[in-house]
Amino acid sequence: MRVYTQGIAMNDTNTSRIRKRLMSDKVSMTQDSAGEIDIARYAALAYSSEDPKHPLEHLIDRHFGQGATRWASAVPDATEYIAFEFDHVQGISRLIYEVEERQEQRTQEVRIEVWSARDRSYRQVLVQDFNFSPQGATFEHEDVQLDLPAISHMRLTIVPNTRGSGIATLTSLRLFA
Repeated sequence: MRVYTQGIAMNDTNTSRIRKRLMSDKVSMTQDSAGEIDIARYAALAYSSEDPKHPLEHLIDRHFGQGATRWASAVPDATEYIAFEFDHVQGISRLIYEVEERQEQRTQEVRIEVWSARDRSYRQVLVQDFNFSPQGATFEHEDVQLDLPAISHMRLTIVPNTRGSGIATLTSLRLFA
């Protein structure tokens, strides 16, 4: 028996060899990945909480844009932490991340700190506030140039409710050498 999948004829017995996914017009998987660090391969991730419906894996699953998968905290109105513990010292020149909130009017703060052997402590490299309103701004995309030649850890602190209430959330995060 032959099965036709997206115009390709296949035998029933061969379907397990196919890797496929349905593409969404709302979610893009960009090809702009020159110098991108494979976080899942080169770092352990530590976190304070996750909603089982929105696990930490969603933060680095390469789904971007509005409506993409996301990481969300399990506890409302709680400051959350995510740490990237690199296997080897990394140089970071660029950080891209996205945040989306469609339901609550609130201001979420994201702080990024890095640890290097030279500093022997966390040093803050970025603080950003995002104002969300379901009737207006619901999505933020940030592309930040950095000069971090040798770090071993990166820690994100997410304050979900500097103005309003809600849960901490991040849609995607990408790092570049």
